[in-house]
Amino acid sequence: MSILSRQPLTLARTEYALRTHCPYCAFQCGMILGDGDGRPEQVAGDPHFPVNNGQMCIKGWSSHTLLRHPRRLTKPLIRDKITDEYREADWDEALDLIADKLRTIRAESGANAVGAFGSGALTNEKAYLLGKFARLALGTAHIDYNGRYCMSSAAAGQNRAFGIDRGLPFPVADIERAEVIFLAGANVADTLPPIMQWFERQKKAGGRLIVSDPRRTMTARAADLFLQLTPGTDLALANGMLAVAIEEGLVDKSYVAERTIGFEAIRAIALQYHPARVERLTGIPEAQIRTAARWLATAKSAMILSARGAEQHSKGVDTVHSLINLALALGKVGKSYSGYGCLTGQGNGQGGREHGQKADQLPGYRLIEVDAHRAAVAKVWGVDPNVLPRKGRSAFELLDSLGPDGIRALVVMGSNVAVASPDADRIEKRLKALDFLVVLDAFHNETTAQAHVVLPVYQWAEEEGTLTNLEGRVIRRRVIARPPNGVRGDIDILRDLAARLGVGDKFDFYSPREVFDEFRRATAGGLADYSGITYEKIDANDGVFWPCPARSNVGPDAAPDSSDGEVYDHPGTPRLFADRFYHPDGRAKFFPVEHRAAGEEPDATFPISVVQNWRWS
Repeated sequence: MSILSRQPLTLARTEYALRTHCPYCAFQCGMILGDGDGRPEQVAGDPHFPVNNGQMCIKGWSSHTLLRHPRRLTKPLIRDKITDEYREADWDEALDLIADKLRTIRAESGANAVGAFGSGALTNEKAYLLGKFARLALGTAHIDYNGRYCMSSAAAGQNRAFGIDRGLPFPVADIERAEVIFLAGANVADTLPPIMQWFERQKKAGGRLIVSDPRRTMTARAADLFLQLTPGTDLALANGMLAVAIEEGLVDKSYVAERTIGFEAIRAIALQYHPARVERLTGIPEAQIRTAARWLATAKSAMILSARGAEQHSKGVDTVHSLINLALALGKVGKSYSGYGCLTGQGNGQGGREHGQKADQLPGYRLIEVDAHRAAVAKVWGVDPNVLPRKGRSAFELLDSLGPDGIRALVVMGSNVAVASPDADRIEKRLKALDFLVVLDAFHNETTAQAHVVLPVYQWAEEEGTLTNLEGRVIRRRVIARPPNGVRGDIDILRDLAARLGVGDKFDFYSPREVFDEFRRATAGGLADYSGITYEKIDANDGVFWPCPARSNVGPDAAPDSSDGEVYDHPGTPRLFADRFYHPDGRAKFFPVEHRAAGEEPDATFPISVVQNWRWS
């Protein structure tokens, strides 16, 4: 079953190298990088980081190569029109130009004529600061990020069902202890190769693996039961498995009665999905549907894990609900080595959706339309809550409104929106319609081709910061490499722009640590509470799981965790839902969902379905 072609390597001079994390997917593999003198050419997996245990994929092994790439941008570039050639500028000229243009557009068309667009690749500190910058420096409601195109279906489903959204509500190490695992639309062997070690261990311990996918992927070839379904029928399959559980008396009735609400509504719908009907919808034999349901129901520990294959559909949220409904009905969520989880994609896909770079959100998973949430964050920021804009447009709607009658100026951080958005041709036209586009990036790309100003920024190994991996483990990225002369960090750029826009006192940050200190306070009391997390605690524990509120009830002789002298004794929360869910009544919610046919079905003229292969996230 092993698909890992490279094992941990030992560096010739590990005593001079530093521990950090791969910049790519949400697994956030620990890695050892550099020679201690600012040269990042040596790389190895970190055998002591408990998530990947020294294993990495090809992206991790080659991640250092961009740091010394000859096409790296090192000077600000400006131009009046996108048909002009760029010319180099110094930083003061570029930042003055940006501030002048943004002030002019705001004066002419209002603050909401300016927008900001972030990324699931930004650190927690930068995602937080971009959200604050949009609301206080730009005064706009219109900020969002590219995570809307990734795991947003699972995020919405988990929020509605559980009252909280964390990709995995348990550590990845729990995978090896699960008796049965159902992977729905998740080709982890290709997209998250180092995670396969945990499935290999699960198999060696006698566990069973079920995989549903339209294609016989590498992951499917490792399965004990492969359910090869018709594209777009994941929901029907989950409802069919639930129907089997109901029909055969496999529902955990005491769990459903004590810990959930809404089961009777989904019971009536599920019974319409007899396995014989589901076989016709999905192409999966009835016997296999029954076997899968029985394995999950009768196992003492079982997980249902989904990824983009099941989620990225027009009915993606409904599909997630069907999988959660199944997990809840079988009484698995919140029990040891069990539950539902989403395998998040981008490097900070989890943290990036928690702390304010979304149109409807404030730090700590607070909602911008809830007055109490607004007041809590405004207090930390030192402003009146009424200063904060209300809910703006989410990612696609934001980008689709670019132009003379909508958003006239846009600031983009860490996202190549021209190619990484749905209906890319349409988005390219919208970018060209902007009066002013600013892009912060280390390289030229399709989005900088439409920009008026390009600002060269640090790359991942050139600045520190925190990220939150797919388990909800907050980790620290360390400085390994010296940046080229002439480039600057995103935090420095936002600080200097804020000063030019008249709110410099709210952005007086000169390091990621300073941002993190305010960021922790802004999350205190929110669902995603990071207030008890410090850089020191992260280093001492190989990461800290949120929620992690601050505590001070550990006795007068307790040693401080941090240089600020305060005690943060909460250990973090590796596992969620053991005692209660995050709705006010403490219960999880069932949501009735129905299979809907795809908008376009194969026919005699167009008989082939194309299924996208997602590799090396």
